[in-house]
Amino acid sequence: MPEEVTATLRVRMSQQDAHYGGSLVDGARLLQLFGDLVTEVTIRSDGDEGLLTGYERVEFLAPVHAGDFIEATARLVGRGRLRRTVEFTAHKTIAARYDLGPTRAEASAEPTLVCRALGTAVVPPAAVRRKTREAAPTQDPAHDTPSRV
Repeated sequence: MPEEVTATLRVRMSQQDAHYGGSLVDGARLLQLFGDLVTEVTIRSDGDEGLLTGYERVEFLAPVHAGDFIEATARLVGRGRLRRTVEFTAHKTIAARYDLGPTRAEASAEPTLVCRALGTAVVPPAAVRRKTREAAPTQDPAHDTPSRV
């Protein structure tokens, strides 16, 4: 069974990320995190940055505000010849509580799922050929049996 490929980022949403009234963060900011994560996933799985080509599904499930901490994770869930299917989640782990004071925040006992998505990335054929060559067994002339180098 191939090893699981995942990537995780933890980021504090800044006031610059706030796009709407009430310091609400634009959902596109979460998709930007997912884009960074898919790059790491394809580097780990194929040795190439690949390219995120689209999302099959995106769901925004809870609001994100400036001052919130978000933990975003990507997990490789499917692999074709050139296509990689990646599942994304974003959880709020710390919530800003500016309603209680200008510097107040609250760590969540149970992180809140704020966004999930399923996306597709592609890697170039050269990356697949390179990875296949690296994984192929080589002949060991001393023992006349295949071995991994």
